[in-house]
Amino acid sequence: MLTSNFQQPGPDTARFRAVLGHFPSGITAITSRDTRGEPVGMTVASFTSVSLTPPLVAFLPGKTSSTFPVIAERGTFCVNVLATDQERICRALSVSGGDKFAEVAWQPGPHGDPVIDGVVAWIDCGIEAVHDAGDHYIVIGRVNDLDADSTASPLLFFRSRYNHLVSA
Repeated sequence: MLTSNFQQPGPDTARFRAVLGHFPSGITAITSRDTRGEPVGMTVASFTSVSLTPPLVAFLPGKTSSTFPVIAERGTFCVNVLATDQERICRALSVSGGDKFAEVAWQPGPHGDPVIDGVVAWIDCGIEAVHDAGDHYIVIGRVNDLDADSTASPLLFFRSRYNHLVSA
């Protein structure tokens, strides 16, 4: 693994967040089940594909997340790419505590993890590796199954606001 010993002071966190907010991102709901079989989930904008062979993806949960340890313990998760009309679901899964799935319709995926109804795409994964990265983790998932709705449009986050694609 390549690492750099060169350390330079970076920008303050407010400026860092403001500038990086100019990069649009899709919004995903990472879902799993707890030890009682109840659904758990969190919203994540930091999601990416990693490798085609083997098929790998990654998401970056914050270390303060109370949901990620539950997902890590189970070892499987489902990435749900939220659609333009699912801002309500995004907000429900963003809060800490409570029954996040009270008004979220879903079906069990291949590992039993929630596939949320109406998403643009879903990606069923097993945790391959977890790496330390500052105040976040980098979670690598091996893709086991996936599907997409080619007619749906994604919910986007840009400049600290929810956005939608505009057709040309």
